[in-house]
Amino acid sequence: MATYRELLAHVRTEIDEISSIEANDRLHSSPSPLFVDVRESDEWEEGHIPGAVHVSRGRLESRIEGLIPDKSRPLVLYCSVGARSAFATKVLEELGYENVLNLAGGFTDWKRNGFEITIPRVLTPEQRSRYSRHLLIPEVGEDGQQRLLDARVLLVGAGGLGSPASLYLAAAGVGTLGVVDADVVDESNLQRQIVHSTDRLGEPKVESARRTLEGLNPDVRVLPFQERLTSENVERILGEGWDVIVDGADNFPTRYLVNDASVWHGIPVVHGSIFRFEGQVTVFKPGEGPCYRCLFPQPPPPELAPSCAEGGVLGVLPGIIGSLQANEALKLILERGESLSGRLLLFDALGTTLDEVAVRRNPDCPVCGDHPTITEYIDYVEFCNAPVTL
Repeated sequence: MATYRELLAHVRTEIDEISSIEANDRLHSSPSPLFVDVRESDEWEEGHIPGAVHVSRGRLESRIEGLIPDKSRPLVLYCSVGARSAFATKVLEELGYENVLNLAGGFTDWKRNGFEITIPRVLTPEQRSRYSRHLLIPEVGEDGQQRLLDARVLLVGAGGLGSPASLYLAAAGVGTLGVVDADVVDESNLQRQIVHSTDRLGEPKVESARRTLEGLNPDVRVLPFQERLTSENVERILGEGWDVIVDGADNFPTRYLVNDASVWHGIPVVHGSIFRFEGQVTVFKPGEGPCYRCLFPQPPPPELAPSCAEGGVLGVLPGIIGSLQANEALKLILERGESLSGRLLLFDALGTTLDEVAVRRNPDCPVCGDHPTITEYIDYVEFCNAPVTL
């Protein structure tokens, strides 16, 4: 029976290796290979090669295809001294990866040569427990969870859509949530606005939401803005620096205002709307797809677009649509998956059907088009000819 050393020597005759010096040169060239660290978590936390992804040797076979689906991508695997990663390199070749190299000498030789390393921030034991199901997902992992903790999401509205979206974003560990809403909790809200409760009737919605969200997750900080979003305050509020805006407004003036501000600030918007049994979700990502004005160049007449207060809404519907909005926001933060940019998702609760409509950027759009004609805030109430409520 062969010994470990004999097995290692045999594997090294069947794989290709690269020195630390050559690997460092390739790291700073284009296109650069993706470095894959197969050490244990405690080793990774002591430092790793910049830009590397981490998947321990014991979980490599079960997780690598979810983490790196492109099997033609150039990879450099490494461990401490190059032994575990040699076996890992052989395994990836057997799984069909076409361009895999083992880092000879491993991370030890990399450090010995004085090359750059990254020492990651480490989740606390409590955070590891709270987000353990995220850490198991290759597309999230510890790096992704740190992204979520660093992220800043602004929710426009703490009502039907803002309630489920904010709850799931807080539960996921999004570190800073801004909530804009001028209203107070009303008894008629409680059929669908699940972030509030009966004992908070008459309380400002932003404060009610803050208590619920910070009580749900101590990692989350809520910034309440107890005011209606207007042309006068939008620059101040957006000046807080947001990664994503979740639009849960139920009126056209606010939607157009959010759209224009987001285009000029380059902030993606996750848009949602609901009415009776129907809801829709999409993503407006400046520079990469259409904006709200591309979808709705002009607001419909008020009589053709009544609010939920006028036409009603099934209580569970905003939970479905708001959860989809939270999902899109998380994907944008993590830079994973395919967003709904350029696609309008339509949900019918009565038929339990999902349909999709393509939405294209309009080159003649007055805000995001090739030659914009609207370059500053306008009177959105007059433009929409509708009363403003949130």
